[in-house]
Amino acid sequence: MAAGPTTAEQRGTRRPKGSSERPSGADGRNHRFRPSGRVLLVALGFVALVAGGVWALYGSAWFRVEHVKTSGTGVLPPAEVEAVAAVPLGAPLVTVDTDAIEARLRQRLPRIETIDVVRSWPHGIGLKVTERQPVLLVEKGGKFTEVDRTGLRFATVDTAPRGIPLLVLDSASSPSLRRFGADRLLQEAVRVRGELPAEIARDTRVVRITSYDSVTLELTRGRTVFWGSGEHGPVKARVLTALMKASPKAGHFDVSAPTAPASSGS
Repeated sequence: MAAGPTTAEQRGTRRPKGSSERPSGADGRNHRFRPSGRVLLVALGFVALVAGGVWALYGSAWFRVEHVKTSGTGVLPPAEVEAVAAVPLGAPLVTVDTDAIEARLRQRLPRIETIDVVRSWPHGIGLKVTERQPVLLVEKGGKFTEVDRTGLRFATVDTAPRGIPLLVLDSASSPSLRRFGADRLLQEAVRVRGELPAEIARDTRVVRITSYDSVTLELTRGRTVFWGSGEHGPVKARVLTALMKASPKAGHFDVSAPTAPASSGS
């Protein structure tokens, strides 16, 4: 008599309770995912949109440079700024190297303090210029070198701009020149000029510096101010303003020691 299946064989062939075999598909066959026609249309539309945008920016005539506009200039002629900028007319606007234009303008036109090159869609480039403003003038050989608020000598002109004080360095025999150098003394003069109250700055005609601690201002109506060194500038400015109000007819003011100011003459 043949033996029946063993217990192990029975476990291997017995189907777990409650389980059932389910076909992968309705007909029992596996099906791969197939995108619908709508998804394909959306994808193709996106690709076409990107390709069209790239062509419009780089290949079409819609977004090309046709004009350059300069703003913010006072002394510099706009035509000179635009010539140095050398913006490539006819080039796609998106390809214009604005950083290179800025660098070129800064290098060749030191009167420019800041420059912002912007794309003005669809056809323009804007050059927004801020020019350096002189706070002092240095005269040499009948010409005037303009000095800005940082002490930078940025331009030489034939005629002195109105309202800008002349810097006179009388320090040829001064120990300060050997110790600090002409550039340091220039910086000190610029520092003093920058701390003057607006009304006094308008009346200042000459800033004379003999040494590091000897700065004298020559004002309108023959008045003079001995400022001393550039230290304690804001305090000296306040003291000088009060002193001038208290002694409006004085011709000489001394604020080198702001705690003990003095005025004299008429």
